Amino acid sequence: MKNILIGIFKVFFTTFLVATITFLLLRLIPGGPFTGTGNKTLPPEIIANLESKYHLNEPLLSQYALYLKGLLKGDLGPSLKYINRSVNEILFASLPISFLLGVMALLIAIPAGLFFGITSAFSSTSSIPKVYKFFGNISLLLLTVSISLPNFLIAALLINIFALKLKLLPVALWESPYHMILPVITLSFLPAAYIARIVRTQMINEFGEEYIRTLMANGLKLRDIIFKHALKNSLISIVTILGPIMAILITGSFVVEFIFAIPGMGRYFITAFTNRDYFLITGTAIVFSFLLTTLNVVIDGLYRKIDPRIG
Repeated sequence: MKNILIGIFKVFFTTFLVATITFLLLRLIPGGPFTGTGNKTLPPEIIANLESKYHLNEPLLSQYALYLKGLLKGDLGPSLKYINRSVNEILFASLPISFLLGVMALLIAIPAGLFFGITSAFSSTSSIPKVYKFFGNISLLLLTVSISLPNFLIAALLINIFALKLKLLPVALWESPYHMILPVITLSFLPAAYIARIVRTQMINEFGEEYIRTLMANGLKLRDIIFKHALKNSLISIVTILGPIMAILITGSFVVEFIFAIPGMGRYFITAFTNRDYFLITGTAIVFSFLLTTLNVVIDGLYRKIDPRIG
């Protein structure tokens, strides 16, 4: 019960800090949402009226107090770009899309990461039969390439090959299951490589243990050794990285959603910065912070259950 209360406190305190820091930083940056590049022609009287409507002409502390008052009621404020739409409305419509994109990418990243992590460990394990080392070297090469390529380059390569040249899949948007394939694969690359790297390290350590050599000497199948012994003992390390992996998926979706024109939270977050949409930027930061902190707290509790020795 104590750990649950501490976890809840961490979630809300971190979210409060993120909201406060984001709110203050946005207003300390020179300029404003109505004086940017796209609004240079607006007369000063209209800018003054807009700032008055959204209380942006009031002292900073007054603006902060008004925002906190609304935040306590669950109101993230109005969008300064999307007229007559609240931040709550925008984010609640886009969050399921980002969540679906992240979950599907995770469902690909976990098995792919486990596969390439296990097989790439063969290249550095002396006790493994030589026939498996060939596959291990290929997996290690693919793993290295995956870690080195950024999301935008992977997206460009996939679009060029499967959409433009082969014409098998649509280039962008989020209108059917076929539209989901390229962005999901793109988003899954980096977390899969991250999982594979951790798994590879753990498997190399496990293959160096005496009990593994004994099992191999007794003729136990490599498949059974991996899944019944070596991988099982590495479970705690794999569970521990799920929190950061979800963070990679969520923050990585910013670029992926923008490239593929997906109406998720990441795309709105990028366009909000371009438009200096104060309330939408802060609201998106709050939601992402809440999700990431909650995930980390849940993962912490999960591996405490797996290994009670962890305090």
